[in-house]
Amino acid sequence: MGERAVLHIKGRVLVGPEEVRDELWVVDGRVTFDRPALARDIRTVAGWALPGLVDAHCHVGLDAHGAVDDATSEKQALADRDAGTLLIRDAGSPADTRWIDDREDLPKIVRAGRHIARTRRYIRNYAHEIEPEQLAEYTAREARRGDGWVKLVGDWIDRDRGDLAPCWPREALEAAIAAAHAAGARVTAHCFAEDSLPDLVAAGIDCIEHATGLTEELLPLFAERGVAIVPTLVNIATFPDLAAGGEAKFPAWAAHLRRLHERRYATVAAAYEAGVPVFVGTDAGGSLPHGLVAQEVAELVRAGLPPAAALSAASWGARAWLGRDGLEEGAPADLVVYAEDPRADVRVLADPQVVVLRGRVM
Repeated sequence: MGERAVLHIKGRVLVGPEEVRDELWVVDGRVTFDRPALARDIRTVAGWALPGLVDAHCHVGLDAHGAVDDATSEKQALADRDAGTLLIRDAGSPADTRWIDDREDLPKIVRAGRHIARTRRYIRNYAHEIEPEQLAEYTAREARRGDGWVKLVGDWIDRDRGDLAPCWPREALEAAIAAAHAAGARVTAHCFAEDSLPDLVAAGIDCIEHATGLTEELLPLFAERGVAIVPTLVNIATFPDLAAGGEAKFPAWAAHLRRLHERRYATVAAAYEAGVPVFVGTDAGGSLPHGLVAQEVAELVRAGLPPAAALSAASWGARAWLGRDGLEEGAPADLVVYAEDPRADVRVLADPQVVVLRGRVM
């Protein structure tokens, strides 16, 4: 575990997209902008400082086959931490990772409980697999288990249809989302396709994961209702390989995936231009490795987001969306220092010089 001393961060401290300071201090694990009067043992770190990065779609405790043991979960969390990700929204995991909360050297996790899916309509060993009449009950249960979020599987391949299809009727979604909101939780949903989105938005969904099926007609409604998207573009990059693997059995599904992949950047750019909140998520922990946050920020820029907006999607804006502190007076000192200005080139995020978690240099 890292040392915990008085730290002096000097250079350029990116407190927010428009607010830049010359220095901050870390005293007793917390941020202050006032020089401590009696500090003697001071470590100075120079560079460009950002709030600890956010991966808003990540799965600690999960791999391609289901829940993993604690040792594997620890390795996953450490990989994220070392990449500068100090806050994770765990978008569904069958593993109990509450023990991580007691570790001062691991990122903070905002949990969404376990995925809730339709029977035989998701990855084996990942989700509660239920029928529509049970959706409200299970959503309320996961709202109590999570940290203010619940994760639904909104669409998946329907083997009889041979293509992606919605998993839930609107009335079931309305009851489930109302139950979550009554418990003080927000609801997000895995969605690849187009036709699952209208019912989810009408039912009051708060966020859509992947959102590759977002259409021009729905953009004004998403923006008006503040429905966020987490595009997970580093995961969407796998669609061509998925399509090739399933084409012989499900040709319509494979063709659909390719179309969604081809327009992925245009979809994200249109959402941003329409005022839809966009946040960074990597979908690490299923088939993807952890620690990909820098790559996802770069993908958002490639899709057309201004660099400052892509940075906000992984830092200031994402932290505010999740109700967590940034670099504010008295806040826990979670920050990352870089050698160069990430606003000039977001690829700088791939090379953190110093990671400070709860005031400790990692």
